[in-house]
Amino acid sequence: MRGARSAALLVLSVLAAACGYRVATPYRARGGIERIHVRGFENDSSDPELGAVVTAALRDELARRGAEAGPDAPGLLEGSVRVVSGVPSSFSATSSRVVVEIRARLTNQGKVVRELVLQRGDNHLGGADPLEVEGRRATALHKLARDAARELLRELEDGGGRPGAAG
Repeated sequence: MRGARSAALLVLSVLAAACGYRVATPYRARGGIERIHVRGFENDSSDPELGAVVTAALRDELARRGAEAGPDAPGLLEGSVRVVSGVPSSFSATSSRVVVEIRARLTNQGKVVRELVLQRGDNHLGGADPLEVEGRRATALHKLARDAARELLRELEDGGGRPGAAG
């Protein structure tokens, strides 16, 4: 009976591994921070939702990593977001380039661990009228904000980020 249980556990372990399940290593930010609270990012852009989009994306990414925490956490992530540019990417103006800049500061019990500025840009198509153009611009901004949130957490990860990254 004991051998049958061991064999069943072994088979289940192999099946779980084959399905992509794994034991994840916990997220750890620089300074050894394992739990981080994200304070609402200031919105210095013309898009009324961009600060909230960045804040929500950071909280979602931290939750996926098991590191999201409430205001009493030792780690605090705060900052601001703005749109650096939104100019036509060509003379024909069939598309425009938009760049999002996120300024972030990570603190551990009130002491600054890391500050960084991250910019992400992309082109978006124009439209038949100003409403369509603005809708596509807003969609591009929100996608850039979510992508930048993932990159920001990689940069803040203990031992993570690119060698020589500004900080």
